[in-house]
Amino acid sequence: MSREYLPGQIIAYPYLWAWQQDRGETEGRKNRPTCVVVAVRGVNDGFTHLALLAITTQPPQGGRMALDIPEIERKRAGLGDLKRCWIVVDEYNYDIPERSWYIEPGSQVLGRCSKAFVMKIAAAFAQARQSGRRVSRLD
Repeated sequence: MSREYLPGQIIAYPYLWAWQQDRGETEGRKNRPTCVVVAVRGVNDGFTHLALLAITTQPPQGGRMALDIPEIERKRAGLGDLKRCWIVVDEYNYDIPERSWYIEPGSQVLGRCSKAFVMKIAAAFAQARQSGRRVSRLD
């Protein structure tokens, strides 16, 4: 796969929430805008390892960590039609595009966040990751 994934890119992805996985579900219920927060090429395997954060129009529930996406960032990210949305940073899907059942080859990038906002997302993700959940999509 020749496509390069970069932090801050927004892609359509069938995100599987941790609560869905806890209920035994294995498939995301719908394609949703998802933010690439980490994209690392493995030294040993040469594959691209992704951490993907869900974007939702639902306000975060108590105890959850999410960033409100400012209007200018929604436009850059290709989400300008949404009045308000959040990037959930306290859980993420882990996937490898070269082996993924969920990332279509040649899929389009919906948009991209600014470098400054990507840094904010990454900092919030790093803070939340210690108590957050990883949902592996490799099975």
